[in-house]
Amino acid sequence: MTSINWFPGHMHKARKEIAQVMDEIDVVIEVLDARLPMSSENPLVEQLRGAKPVLKLLNKQDLADPVRTQEWLDYLNARENTLAVALDTQQKKQIKQIPELCKKMVPARVRQERPVRAMIMGIPNVGKSTLINALLGRKIAKVGNEPAVTKAQKRYSVHNGMALSDTPGILWPKIEDPDSGYRLAASGAIKDTAIEHEMVATYAAGFLLEDYPERVMERYKLKTLPEDRDSMLDALGRKRGCLRPGGIVDLNKASGILLTELRAGKLGRITFETVDEWERKRIEAEIAAAEAAAEAAREAEENKHES
Repeated sequence: MTSINWFPGHMHKARKEIAQVMDEIDVVIEVLDARLPMSSENPLVEQLRGAKPVLKLLNKQDLADPVRTQEWLDYLNARENTLAVALDTQQKKQIKQIPELCKKMVPARVRQERPVRAMIMGIPNVGKSTLINALLGRKIAKVGNEPAVTKAQKRYSVHNGMALSDTPGILWPKIEDPDSGYRLAASGAIKDTAIEHEMVATYAAGFLLEDYPERVMERYKLKTLPEDRDSMLDALGRKRGCLRPGGIVDLNKASGILLTELRAGKLGRITFETVDEWERKRIEAEIAAAEAAAEAAREAEENKHES
C-alpha cells in the first residue's frame, strides 16, 4: 500500500467551511491521538490555521506509552505558536485546565475582556466530541466509537470565557505515508472498510513483535515469541480458538481479536511511533525533494540548450 484515499463528501465541505470562519477564531485546539501523534496530525489543520496559535491535546494518554508521550510533548512544544499537553478526557481536572491554557495563548483577547474563540479540530475518532461534552459539562456533541460521527460544524458557548466551535473529523485527501495509513487504521481512525482487515492486523502484529514483544507474550500466554507477524496471528488464533475444520486458523477472526484488543488497550500502554522515526523520515523527505529539484533543474537546462 503506497497511499490511502478516504475523503467522504462531508469532509470536503467541512474544509471549505473551516477556511471561511478561520478569521473569527483566536485559538485552534487540535486533538491528537497520543498513541500516534504525528500520524493523527492533519496537515490541513496547519494550512487552515495559518499563524493562529494551536493547543495540541494528546488525547488517550492512558492508552499510550508514557515515555514516548513525553518525548512527543517535548518535540511538539519546541514548535512556534504551539502548546502541547497530554490528557485523558475522562479526567475532569485535566479538562478544566484547557480554557486557561487557551487564554494564555491569546493574552490580548483576555485583556480586552472578550471571550476566547476556540475551534476544535482533528481527524476522526480522536475524542473531539467527548472533549466538548466534558468542557460544557453536559452531553451535547454526539459521541461514537467509530470515525466520522460529527458531520457538520457546530458552535457552543462556555461560561468560563470561551466560545467553542466543533468541526467534523477531517482526514486529508491522500495519506502518502504507508506507516501512517496502517497506524490510523489500526487505531480505528479509518473505518475498517477503508483497508483490508487482515492487512491492518498483519501490520499491527509486526509492529508489536518489534516494539512490544513482551506484551504479546503476556497477553496471549505464549511460551516462545513468534518468528514473524504471520506466525503471531496464527498463534493468537490457536490460543483463542479461531479454528476452521482441519485445524486451520481463521485469520479474519484472529485479526478482529487483535485489533479490538489493541484499540481497547488490552495489550498495555502502547505508542505506534517515535520522534526519532519521524525525524528520520523528515530528513529523508527533504533530501529526496532536494534531489528531485536538482534533477528538474538539470532537465530544464538541457532542454534550454537543445532548443
